[in-house]
Amino acid sequence: MATNIQCIGVLTSGGDAPGMNAAIRAVTRTAIANGIIVKGIYRGYRGLITNEITSLETQSVSNIIQRGGTILKTARCDEFRTPEGRRQAHDVIVEHGIEALVVIGGDGSLHGARDFAQEHNFPIIGLPGTIDNDLSGTDLTIGYDTALNTIMECVDKIRDTASSHERLFFVEVMGRDAGFLALNGALATGSEAAIIPEISLEKDQLAEMIEQGFRKSKNSSIVLVAESEVTGGAMGVAERVKKEYPQFDVRVSILGHLQRGGSPSAQDRILATRMGEAAIEALLEGQRNVMVGLQNDELVLVPFAKAIKKDKPIDRHLLDVLRIVSR
Repeated sequence: MATNIQCIGVLTSGGDAPGMNAAIRAVTRTAIANGIIVKGIYRGYRGLITNEITSLETQSVSNIIQRGGTILKTARCDEFRTPEGRRQAHDVIVEHGIEALVVIGGDGSLHGARDFAQEHNFPIIGLPGTIDNDLSGTDLTIGYDTALNTIMECVDKIRDTASSHERLFFVEVMGRDAGFLALNGALATGSEAAIIPEISLEKDQLAEMIEQGFRKSKNSSIVLVAESEVTGGAMGVAERVKKEYPQFDVRVSILGHLQRGGSPSAQDRILATRMGEAAIEALLEGQRNVMVGLQNDELVLVPFAKAIKKDKPIDRHLLDVLRIVSR
């Protein structure tokens, strides 16, 4: 059922991801094209509580599609995790005449959106903005492709020195609960292995790697490790190798926030633009409390409860591919 929304708010929350600005641009300009007033909310949910809200015009989002980060800034907000904090945020929204929200962020951001929507019967559309690619119901998230390309560029440089010094490098990439960046980063860079949380829960990946003749025919090796507590991170894995396999000359490189920054790739700009436009169309059609996802290159609407289930599977066949091509 179509609705007559006059004013919307847009915010970015949680960790920043390349392509968030492209999404803000698409949301703003699509809304304005449909006669809707747009309010930009600074610093995520914190900005709702502290009343950091300003009107956005077409020119407000000019020349931002190529920029990393988010012009609306982002922040963690413990107050919004409480019913009292969400009630305070709702009072601010009502004060500004905002009738619906577009929330761009990851798992935690969509958790907050779901809770707020349920408690205050408020329409929200979510956009998956996270480099981890760990939201269910979408094949890709905004920022993932750019982060993957950044990892590839960094590891290509690390391989030069790994080969020169005949060393074993453990490169830590982001992915606290999901190994998409580590696994696909390993495939893209020709790395010898990926240690990811999904498999660490089932078996000792390091021991299996060594027992299968790891480095038998190579003078240098690179292994990508997801930063998860489950894997132990690159430092934990390296310490174990030094104790159990002292014959290896081990080094560690932690890419850290390098992975979040940089100009978004063409794929992320296009994905964010498509999703931003779809978010406004969904609101105009009366949709609420759903995330815009991408499945088989088609945009779909995914209920928040499904998007944040944390059951997005790794393609285990890719582990076999990596094992075969890295020999």
